[in-house]
Amino acid sequence: MDDGFLMEVCVDSVESAVNAERGGAGRIELCAGLVEGGTTPSMGLLQVVKQCVRVPVFVMIRPRGGDFLYSDREVEVMKADIRLAKLHGADGLVLGALTEDGRVDTELCTALLAVCRPLPVTFHRAFDMVHDPLVALETLISLGFERVLTSGCDSSALEGLSLIKRLAEQVGGFFLPGGGITERNLQRILEGSGASEFHCSARSVRDSGMKFRNPNVAMGASFSAPEYSIKVADVAKVRTLNAIAKNIL
Repeated sequence: MDDGFLMEVCVDSVESAVNAERGGAGRIELCAGLVEGGTTPSMGLLQVVKQCVRVPVFVMIRPRGGDFLYSDREVEVMKADIRLAKLHGADGLVLGALTEDGRVDTELCTALLAVCRPLPVTFHRAFDMVHDPLVALETLISLGFERVLTSGCDSSALEGLSLIKRLAEQVGGFFLPGGGITERNLQRILEGSGASEFHCSARSVRDSGMKFRNPNVAMGASFSAPEYSIKVADVAKVRTLNAIAKNIL
């Protein structure tokens, strides 16, 4: 934390992690599958990122995209990934689980937190899918999560700002606003929420170095990124967001 605030940057590559730190990020959330909102990264990625950056690295524990209702086998995968992340140097973990009726799955979260300890744990944007955020908030505090990443149960942190502010007034600095944060809206989000931390990806598109290109083949679904462009955390964007936050806080 620097000057009363902390910027967390979500990354999915070593290059993005290095750029985030260079730009002034105080913490990294390491993921795969950002097009799905983030899934568990490979342990190889974690190992190399830890060799390349000094800021804390929090690892996403999410075995797949989609909802946050997990089967018994998916839970075993999550527990195994937590143990491996701890073994390979994770500084914290990011996870969440819900019941079928949209409540925090207290039994599963308690079990996962026990595997995570003594590392700090963030409850991710599964919070934005809960039936009653006020009830969910009290549950997460009682379970022992360190913070909650949220867009205020809306499409972006700006759209959900009123709820973020309401929740923050109830519990103080427990919230980490995230979701669609850019240099154009950061000031309004920070001033409106009173948050001392925020979460962003700060990415830009870099063209592939490939000279031969086959335009007829895609490696993923139609909504995925083009094969010959790469999204990476942008040092300039991270620095700009950092400067905006410093000027506000």
